[in-house]
Amino acid sequence: MPMTIFEAMSGNISSFLGGAEVILTPVAERPQHEGHTISLPVVTDGRELIFSATRKNIPFTRLEELFCGELLTAFAMLYGGFRQEGYAAQFRTALVASIMDITVARSLRGDHNKGFWPIQQLIQLLKSLSYQKYEGKPATTGVIIHRTTPAELRSLMKQRKHTLVPLKSSQNIGPGFFDNPLTYRFIDGTNLFFLAGIQMQVNGIVTISGTALQNEVERLTQRELFSIIRRSGAGAFAVTVNEASDIEVLSSPARIMVRRKGMWSLFDPNIFRAFLSDCIDAEAAEDLIWTLYALSKMRYGTVVMVYGGSWRKLAELKKGAVGGADPIGRLLIERVKKRSVGELKETGTLLRILSSDGITVFNSKGKLVDTGFIIDTSHAREMVAGGGRTTAACAASHFGKVIKVSQDGPIELYENGAQIYRFG
Repeated sequence: MPMTIFEAMSGNISSFLGGAEVILTPVAERPQHEGHTISLPVVTDGRELIFSATRKNIPFTRLEELFCGELLTAFAMLYGGFRQEGYAAQFRTALVASIMDITVARSLRGDHNKGFWPIQQLIQLLKSLSYQKYEGKPATTGVIIHRTTPAELRSLMKQRKHTLVPLKSSQNIGPGFFDNPLTYRFIDGTNLFFLAGIQMQVNGIVTISGTALQNEVERLTQRELFSIIRRSGAGAFAVTVNEASDIEVLSSPARIMVRRKGMWSLFDPNIFRAFLSDCIDAEAAEDLIWTLYALSKMRYGTVVMVYGGSWRKLAELKKGAVGGADPIGRLLIERVKKRSVGELKETGTLLRILSSDGITVFNSKGKLVDTGFIIDTSHAREMVAGGGRTTAACAASHFGKVIKVSQDGPIELYENGAQIYRFG
């Protein structure tokens, strides 16, 4: 029975782990895996089982391992309800619907004994809010959960040049908290945030200083919010509902758990750093990673290739260019060639380039080689199930590392003609 229940929710777990193969088996039937594996024991219903997650090319991060541990703890605790005769279907439905929310709340609680239910209640409230619109626009909001003293908070906000307006009396985040439209219109989750403790009692409002929002990518990826979280006590985090109606849970070191289209995903930069580590300058990789997350959040599609070969070979791969031989288009592209990822990001040019059609090509030093690049898709050596971007990504990945962002949000990694990881 545990394996049957696990199978019903394995799709959600696989999605959270970027498409990894996940399985629950008896200890005696411990399977053999090829590639990178998380293997953890779990005891439920008096049986010893083994949970396994496997990815062929991308190593698992420490965060993913910790999350799987929390997941198995929650699974073992909840599964006890299945032993009540006549209620198996009801408990199965409840477990499949709630296990990921519970695991997210447990992981945010960390080593603390208290705080699970308030976190879970906040997540449920924001899930409802993410479906809500006001005068045709999605509801957005944000809450910073601190784990430090009021004096340290005041010092932090002064140091970062933000404005902290304390409330005369704390307000509980509970049913009815978001009934007032000002809670999701005035508090937008970008410039203004509620400030609360782990028991979800709001004790202030924070306004982010305009000088902290340096460029569009940093604004979209909440770089200053990460700085606040890092200094707000061990286990501090923030939760927002953004303009795309995603729920973003930001924690330190910088990583984001995202609830999109009813499913949780993990944006762990370490996964993308590992993928790019042997092909592009580390600083350029960092700027590229967060820019691609910004595009995912904005729902703009793109394909990026990091190419380490010769100019002649690249020319042989090129079938055409977006805009063809249009002189204005070629002039604009020539003006940005050989500029670094960081320089293009700071000026806002990188977002505009990547949100245009065609493949954008960088070299190992993080310099722009070409954009609007149309590859000869005959290099996709196997039948590809997908649209034009997927075919282009598969073809290009025979010649370099490729990252594709879909127009509906997912970010995919390609190597040697195959997708090897998927976020969202």
